[in-house]
Amino acid sequence: MFLHILGLVPLWFIYRWYKERKRVKNVEDKYVYITGCDSGFGNLLAKHLEKLGFSVIAGCYTEKGEDELKKTASDRLTTVSLDVTDSQSVAKVAAFITTLVGQKYLWAVVNNAGVGVPSGPNDWLTIDDHKPMLAVNLVGVIDVTLSVLPLIKKARGRVVNVASVFGRISTFGGSYCVSKYGVEAFSDSLRLNMAHFGVKVCCIEPGFFKTSLTEADMLKNNISRLWEQIPQDVKDDYGAPFLKTSLDMCELRMKQLADGNLMKVVRSMEHAVSAVHPRVRYTVGWDAKLIWLPLSYMPSWLCDRLMIMTSPRPKISVL
Repeated sequence: MFLHILGLVPLWFIYRWYKERKRVKNVEDKYVYITGCDSGFGNLLAKHLEKLGFSVIAGCYTEKGEDELKKTASDRLTTVSLDVTDSQSVAKVAAFITTLVGQKYLWAVVNNAGVGVPSGPNDWLTIDDHKPMLAVNLVGVIDVTLSVLPLIKKARGRVVNVASVFGRISTFGGSYCVSKYGVEAFSDSLRLNMAHFGVKVCCIEPGFFKTSLTEADMLKNNISRLWEQIPQDVKDDYGAPFLKTSLDMCELRMKQLADGNLMKVVRSMEHAVSAVHPRVRYTVGWDAKLIWLPLSYMPSWLCDRLMIMTSPRPKISVL
């Protein structure tokens, strides 16, 4: 019986491959709104979709990001100034999009904007360290989505949310994993709500990729800055060797795991936007598929044991 089931697996993958090849038509009439286009995945996706014929509305946080994107853009790409943490900015862009798209409506929104620091042991952080990241990574996603959802419903289009494989498993402290878990939950609930209106909701779950969020020096500076801010009694609990080990491990893991081919993620985002039958989730990156996702399915006690064994040990650890 098991062999019969196993034999059906290749047929399933062939069927899925064939089904997912189909692309939507008349892309020149479809507008796609992308946040976080200053650099990284969002910047590459904006350029990629423009080349495919989509009309792109690229939200940029900085003037420099807008200017750099305009240099290589055609008239199919429009840049807008956007701060996803500012509801007035979000509403202003939504009003602009309503006027721009007219009766063509909005085919898709790609919530790509995100930040990765501060991250560290939870007792190194204050509530003020959590709020800015949650404002960008989670509240901003919800705010932007709701601001244009009526246009997407009319187009029977797409909502594409960039979460992370660390929205499935939490391996470090801070609000990054918290925010990405929230994006996963928002995507799941929205997908059920919007199914009645023909709107598809997709979630992108990258592993480690070489972007501004995973620069080793930036992450090490984040850890060092947090260490300088914590009270002396907390430093005594962890010990100076913990800091050195954390810094060394941070650099080593980025070298071992971070994938430089950002187009792996961009192609998944593009498929979510353009495929007739997109996937609910796109887990991208060899580390996400071979390490983090399998760990997320393990019993919690086993996953915890493995995480603790491969993490720096505080000075007064009882384990």
